[in-house]
Amino acid sequence: MKVILATDGTGHSEAAVEIIKNLALGDGDEVRVVSVVDMAVPLAMDIYAGYLPSSTDIEAAVKENTEKVLNVTKEQIAGFFSGIRISVTTEVLHGSPESRIVETAEEMGADLIVVGSHGYNRWERLLLGSVSDSVVHHAPCSVLVVRSSNS
Repeated sequence: MKVILATDGTGHSEAAVEIIKNLALGDGDEVRVVSVVDMAVPLAMDIYAGYLPSSTDIEAAVKENTEKVLNVTKEQIAGFFSGIRISVTTEVLHGSPESRIVETAEEMGADLIVVGSHGYNRWERLLLGSVSDSVVHHAPCSVLVVRSSNS
């Protein structure tokens, strides 16, 4: 089985990570942990604070944080399946989260995408969009949307 776990490091993603241990994975199965960096999202900064970091500095910091989240998640998943030879890899993707998750699933021939839900109400979804909703409607495979207990 080939599984993609999409994470953004939030509590909502942590619930998705926890669900992975309930999957019947065995020798030869693959879990790819992905996180998408979308630099098109405007960052809230106070331009009057005196220092405005360059976009290169911001991108480097975001990438470093994303890699830390991916590595922690990879170790956590490997711990769930100790004694079983599954492949757990990580990948930082760039662009629109909805598109990149679906594209990665198509490229790897994924059987399942696991993604957390922020539990937006209809107005928040209208204003902010919903990555999980878009992935469900465009994915080439099954999608498991996991709600955290505080959603």
